[in-house]
Amino acid sequence: MTGFWSVWVLVLAFLTAGVSLSLFLWALWMRIPTTADGTTGHVWAHGALREAVRPLPWWWVVVSVGAFLFGVFYLYQYPAFGGHAGRLAWTSRGEHQIANTANNARLETRIASWRHVAVDQLAANPSAVSIGHRLYLDNCAACHGIAGHGNAAVGAPNLTDADWLYGGDGDNILKSILDGRTGMMPPQGPALGHNATNAVASYVVSQSGTIAPPDQVAAGKVTFEAICAACHGVDGRGNPTLGAPNLFDKTWLYGGDIVSVVASVRDGRSGVMPAWRARLSEDEARLIAAWVIAQGSARVAAK
Repeated sequence: MTGFWSVWVLVLAFLTAGVSLSLFLWALWMRIPTTADGTTGHVWAHGALREAVRPLPWWWVVVSVGAFLFGVFYLYQYPAFGGHAGRLAWTSRGEHQIANTANNARLETRIASWRHVAVDQLAANPSAVSIGHRLYLDNCAACHGIAGHGNAAVGAPNLTDADWLYGGDGDNILKSILDGRTGMMPPQGPALGHNATNAVASYVVSQSGTIAPPDQVAAGKVTFEAICAACHGVDGRGNPTLGAPNLFDKTWLYGGDIVSVVASVRDGRSGVMPAWRARLSEDEARLIAAWVIAQGSARVAAK
């Protein structure tokens, strides 16, 4: 705390305590003028009510004195009096550090036995999945959503379905969390032109059930096999090695309607899953991966 703010706190503390103590003492010793009947002479309700004067009850005086004494004790023990650190040298940061150290010790005890268990097997452990869920909420939910259903606006995929750009097994999910991923769909609009771009998009959406003009679909198929199949495969099922998605299912990261697909082909897409190795330990990342796998398993089981 700087000198100015230390003085400011001291002034406020002295002023508040001084005014409070003065009012307390004044209430004890002041004498209010009264009439012969012991009232102030103030009447209400046409004389039915009269304002009496009574001394402060003893319990109120005792409680008030105790509060003042406790305040002095508190200011001496804790850092609440300007730059005074307090006899206990207590700080909120230190309190947090103590709690965090204790929590990490408890967590280490729990996960030590899981360290050599495969991530896919951890997904069947309710205790591991529960901790992984908490870690997920703290670190991943901002982009992927509380339930892991993703967010097309930021290009964050659904983590609970069976569609994976880089593979949905434990090792690949762990690598995605720790080292991140960078996906790039290059813009094809300048090379293809307006008509060919629309034709390719028509062919792609037709393979997932959307009705499109037959001539557009036929022309798009030729272009797709000549240009797009290099990454997405002739069958359009994608390539996890490149992070190229399956285009012929009904799962879409940026939208599967014709307008969205045309935009993807024409302008390209780029997405980054940041690396979390600097923030998360491998143990924590493994638990998050276990929770993710468990959500996919639960969804399959529910069908």
